[in-house]
Amino acid sequence: MLTDTLIRNAKPKDRPYKLPRESGLFVLVNTNSSKWWRLSYRFAGREQMLSLGIYPDVPLSLARQRRDEAKRLIAAGINPSDHRREARLTAELAADGSFAVVVERWKTDELSANSDEYQRNVARMLERDVLPYIGTRPITEIKPRELIAVFERIRDRGVEETARRARTIVGQVFRYAIRRGLADIDPTQPLRGERRVKPVRHFAAFTDPADVARLMQAIYDYKGTAEVRAALKLSALLFQRPGEIRQMQWQEVDFEATQWRYVVSKTKRSTAQSHIVPLCTQAISILRELQPLTDHGLSLRPDAPRYVFPTPKTKLRPLSENAVRQALRNMGFTNDQMTAHGFRAMARSLLAEMGWKPDAIERQLSHKAAGPLGAAYDRAAYLDERKAMMQAWADYLDTLRTRSNVVPLHATARAS
Repeated sequence: MLTDTLIRNAKPKDRPYKLPRESGLFVLVNTNSSKWWRLSYRFAGREQMLSLGIYPDVPLSLARQRRDEAKRLIAAGINPSDHRREARLTAELAADGSFAVVVERWKTDELSANSDEYQRNVARMLERDVLPYIGTRPITEIKPRELIAVFERIRDRGVEETARRARTIVGQVFRYAIRRGLADIDPTQPLRGERRVKPVRHFAAFTDPADVARLMQAIYDYKGTAEVRAALKLSALLFQRPGEIRQMQWQEVDFEATQWRYVVSKTKRSTAQSHIVPLCTQAISILRELQPLTDHGLSLRPDAPRYVFPTPKTKLRPLSENAVRQALRNMGFTNDQMTAHGFRAMARSLLAEMGWKPDAIERQLSHKAAGPLGAAYDRAAYLDERKAMMQAWADYLDTLRTRSNVVPLHATARAS
C-alpha cells in the first residue's frame, strides 16, 4: 500500500523504477528524483497508462481521488485518456472560440471519416465561400442574418446547389460545437428549406439570318474532332435538346425510314414516350460519314451503348455537356451570343418567320401538346409536314452558309 512516508523516502536509482501499486495507482521514481503519478488500466482489451500529476504537488489523497474518477469513467465505457484529451481540446477551443478554429477541430474529428476527395471539396468550399466572412467571428455570436449574407453571395454566382451544400456543412460545424459545449444553438436551423426562386432562364441564340450564316460557316470550318463537328452540325439541323443530341445512339437511327427515334429524357419514367425526328438528306450524310468512326457495334461488349458522339478516350460514354459549349467559345461566340440550347430558339424563331405552322414547330421541338389526346397524338403529329419542314430548314441553312449575300426570309418562306 502506498504511504506518504514511502513516497517521500524513495531515492533515485540508475534507471526509473515503480513503487508498489495500489489498485493500479503507482509512483514512477525518475533518475532526477522527480516522482510521477501514474494509473495503469485496461481498456478495450489493451493495457494503457494515464498521468495523474507530480508528487508532492499532487498529494497521495488527490492522486487516489483522480484514480477513482478515472475508474468511474472506465466503468461507464469511457477511456479516461480520451476523456482528458477531449476536455483539453474543448478548453483550447473555448479560449479562442472563433468559427475557423472550431472548423479545424471538426475537420479532424468528423470530416476526416470521409473520402479524401470529399474532404478536399468541403475544405475548398469553406475557404472560398465561408471563412473569409465569418471565420474570425466567435461561434457563439454568429446570427442567422450573417449566414444568410454568406449564402446569398454564393447564390449571386448562380450556384444554388453550392449554397445549399454550404448551409449543410456550416450546420454540421455548429452541431459539432453544440456537442462539445462550445455553442448553444445552430443558427442554420431557421434557414432550412430556404431557397432563392430560380429566375426563368433564356438561352442566348442567333435569330438574325446574317448571324446564323456566320455561325454555320464557323461550324463547317471548325477544326476540332469529327465527333464535336458533327454534333454541332446536327444541333443546328435537328434542334433537339443538347442532352438528347450528345446521348444519341446508333440503334435509334433508322436510315431506311430516315428517322431518329428516341425516348424523351424529360418525360417521367412511368409515362416515357418516344419522339420521332425526321432526318433531312444533310443529316443522313453527316451520320453516314460518322458511322465508321464511332459505331463499334458489339466489339466492346454486348451491352455497351453505341453512342453516335462518344468521348474520344472511351466509347462507353457520350460527349460531355461542355463539349459543344466549349466548341462555340473556341469559334469566337460568347455565352451571351450563342449556346448549345440556343439552336432550338434559333430554329423556332426562323421557322415561324418562314411560315411553318406553330404546332408543327412545337412538335418538332418535342414540346407536348396540351389537351386530352396525349402522347399517342404527339408522337407522330404533323409528321409529314415536319419531314418537309426539316428538309426546308436544312436547305435554308445551306443557302445561308454558301451564299455571299444572305437570303431574305421571305424568299424561302412557306406559303401558309
